[in-house]
Amino acid sequence: MLTKLENYRVFCKVAQHKSFSGAAQELFLSQPAVSQSVRQLEEQLGMQLFVRSSKKVELTPQGSILYEYASSALGLLESAEQQLSGLQTLGAGQLRLGAGDITARHLLLPALERFHQLYPKVHLSIFNRTSASSLELLHAGRIDAAFVNLPIEDDRITVHWESPVQDIFVAGQKFAELKDKPLTARQLARLPLIMLEHKANSRVYVQRFFLRQGVELQPEIELASYELMGELARINLGVSCMVRQFCRQELQSGKLFELSLTEPVPPRSIGMVSLKGVSLPPSVSRFVELMNETTRNKGEEKEE
Repeated sequence: MLTKLENYRVFCKVAQHKSFSGAAQELFLSQPAVSQSVRQLEEQLGMQLFVRSSKKVELTPQGSILYEYASSALGLLESAEQQLSGLQTLGAGQLRLGAGDITARHLLLPALERFHQLYPKVHLSIFNRTSASSLELLHAGRIDAAFVNLPIEDDRITVHWESPVQDIFVAGQKFAELKDKPLTARQLARLPLIMLEHKANSRVYVQRFFLRQGVELQPEIELASYELMGELARINLGVSCMVRQFCRQELQSGKLFELSLTEPVPPRSIGMVSLKGVSLPPSVSRFVELMNETTRNKGEEKEE
């Protein structure tokens, strides 16, 4: 059984690197040893797992199915080991999170700073991913928790923390005549819109809201990253769909202004999720507590 488990581990590394040599380097094994391990697994299963070429290897359809399950199983085993190693004082172990740039910057940093101050020996691994990619890592067992845009259609996850956010449309001074002028959905749709790519969960949420009103938003500019949304609006390339909580500075400085809508987009949330039925490692449980403390502190500051 131990030999078979090691073969699966080698198989997953080859799949991740798309290379026998890359897997060998990470595992501190010789390339012939890696090749032999994969060959043994193929013989045990009675099927080819990789298509080999001179430059790289690709998973066969059967190999892709095996990788999905094997990577998840190995990831869960690693999580269990980490959980056991840090049961007492969080003097060791790791915290593995998936989050997008903008979420990490505006929501995670205060809690991450506090966590590192309290538990400097816990290794932090932050995977910069979209909501969809973070969920893939979560299901594969490569991270312990993911920060994703809610709501999300996945009955295999549990939400441990969430923060409300408000989608708005903002513009620069070129569109100043629209200030304090409530716009209908159809009027907004006629403007040069800037939005995230169509697969982004937040874009899907906004798009569905307008479709329920019989209006399809067709942006002139689509971005893969949130980072440029405000900048493009500021230089008057169009009207950007942003999150109010993430562009307060630009709104307060007057570089951007928020367009008024006759029917605003309903609020949604960004949440911290994990796999349902899988116990949280102590490091993640403690981080959830710190996220809740940070949220409470922000609320108290606003009240003051």
